Amino acid sequence: MNKKNIFYCVGIIIIFLIVFLLIACNKTNNNVKTKDLTATVLAKSNDKLTIQDNKNIIYTFNATNLSDDIEPEIGSNIAIKYTGLLDKSIELQSSSVISYKTSPVSQDEDGIPTNLLDDGIFSNFYILANNKLKTLSLEEKIGQLLLVRYPETNAKEELKKYKFAGYIFFEKDFKDKTKVEVQNMIKELQDVANIPLLTAVDEEGGRVVRVSSNPNLASSKFKSPQELYKDGGFDLISRDTIEKSAVLKNLGLNLNLAPVVDVSTDPDDYMYDRTLGENTKLTSTYAQTVIEASKGTDVSYTLKHFPGYGNNDDTHTGITTDNRSLEDIKENDLPPFKAGIDKGAESVLVSHNIITNLDDKNPASLSASVHNLLRNDMNFTGIIITDDLDMKALDNIDNKVVKAILAGNDLIITTDYEESIKEINNALEDGTITEALIDKLAFRVLAWKYYKGLMFEYQK
Repeated sequence: MNKKNIFYCVGIIIIFLIVFLLIACNKTNNNVKTKDLTATVLAKSNDKLTIQDNKNIIYTFNATNLSDDIEPEIGSNIAIKYTGLLDKSIELQSSSVISYKTSPVSQDEDGIPTNLLDDGIFSNFYILANNKLKTLSLEEKIGQLLLVRYPETNAKEELKKYKFAGYIFFEKDFKDKTKVEVQNMIKELQDVANIPLLTAVDEEGGRVVRVSSNPNLASSKFKSPQELYKDGGFDLISRDTIEKSAVLKNLGLNLNLAPVVDVSTDPDDYMYDRTLGENTKLTSTYAQTVIEASKGTDVSYTLKHFPGYGNNDDTHTGITTDNRSLEDIKENDLPPFKAGIDKGAESVLVSHNIITNLDDKNPASLSASVHNLLRNDMNFTGIIITDDLDMKALDNIDNKVVKAILAGNDLIITTDYEESIKEINNALEDGTITEALIDKLAFRVLAWKYYKGLMFEYQK
């Protein structure tokens, strides 16, 4: 090699070294530089501080270096100074809080606390929701966090007592009833509700048909997504959604916990026969089709089971663990949710699977990292709903209702509602959560009910 070439190679190496050193220095400076963040305190312990910013992203910081006399109240608004880079996908930030101070919550020109504002899908109804929120007791606001399994007895009395956001109905609740009997059952509930009810059902089609399993309520059982796609493609799926919505609306039902937009192509998967049974691209089109067709029907639809069920076992019977890579989930499972969200999906239901590469300690329904993914990466501003917290997968978890609230859910599906309410009240009493957090969640549910037209149709 001649001298000219040697000098040329040495020059290239020197340039690469300089660029590398500049990047390294810049990264170091970013980690050392103090940054600011305004947020609401969700939880505070001796060594950890958990906050939620105005985009509903939840972060937990190491706070061991803070003075003992600095004690922000849970629910308060604070301005934080921290170093390092934030990572919404991990449970505990590697960055450190240097200091923080109370920052008063301001109000916008309409008198709405700014920490409630997110320019979300229901934002046109925030003024109405805030005005209604101001009239509610704490008991009523707690009730708006709960979507309760319809009890076998005393449903109206329990509703008067606990002020639920709504009831979810199952096949047994419709068994052998006529249309008129179902209509009267739901009308009587709406008549005694102090706040209009969400009336929910899982009417997926195929294996899960709570309503159309009763021939008195539908001419035939609604077909599964796979049957519909095989018989008539997405056009038939669109028509089926409109027809299904008409049946539900006629009975007084206003929320369908469907479609299942999990991607599954293996007939051996537990979730397979409830899915489209096709690849990610086609399942994304399915999600778009159902949400788009549902608009204007007065029945809301729910994308489930975030962040994608994969080939996991049944969480009704026990805990399941999903060990797939995050890249795999983002590439294969998230697109259908994103497609539905972009078409205006109002609600997303989160599974109880443990997604080890997002959070290896908590089920998805109780994981802030999973909810951050939905809020931030997917730009979802609607209602996040848990799967039923009384399923077997969560049997050995204490304080699961409060954990669900602190993880970022808006609406809790529960069977044992008395225990759920007791747990929330205990957490309020010991300071684990505050009324300000209850306000934030109830506010979003109320805004959804206005968006749906319920608060106008059944306004007391």
